[in-house]
Amino acid sequence: MAGVIGILNGPNLNLLGLREPEVYGRDTLEDVERACARAAGEFGLEVEARQSNHEGDLVDAVQAWARPGVLGVVVNAGAFTHTSVALRDAFAGVDLPFVEVHISNVYARESFRHHSYLSPLAAGIVVGCGTYGYELAVRALVHHLGLPLHA
Repeated sequence: MAGVIGILNGPNLNLLGLREPEVYGRDTLEDVERACARAAGEFGLEVEARQSNHEGDLVDAVQAWARPGVLGVVVNAGAFTHTSVALRDAFAGVDLPFVEVHISNVYARESFRHHSYLSPLAAGIVVGCGTYGYELAVRALVHHLGLPLHA
C-alpha cells in the first residue's frame, strides 16, 4: 500500500538549528524532513512537508491533505498548539489521523505550554524526544494505521 504522510510544522520551526539550540537542538528543518522521509520510506511511503508561520496556511494544508492517498499527518504546530482553535477544527473536520510532536518537554516549561488544542484529537503524542521525536511520530502513525513494513 503506497501513500503519503504529511509533515506539518508551524511558526518558528523554519528556524530549527538556529533558534534556542539548547531547547530545540541543532538539527535543521531540512534534517527533520529527511529523517521523516527515511522513516516513511521503510514502509513504502512518501512525505509531503509544509511549514508556515501563518495559521491559515496550516489550516489550508490540513484541508488539502484530506484527499485519497494521504494516510495521516505528523504535526508540530509550534505555538499554535496552545492557541489555535482553527487548526484544531481543521483536524476535526477531516478524516485524517495525526500524531502531535513537541521537540521539547512542554510539561517542564512554562504553564501556558501545558495545554494543547490538538492533543484530544491526536492518535498519539511524542513529547521531549528532540527532533528524533519526528521519526518516532512517523513510526507511531504507521503503527496506528496498521501498515506492514515495506518489502
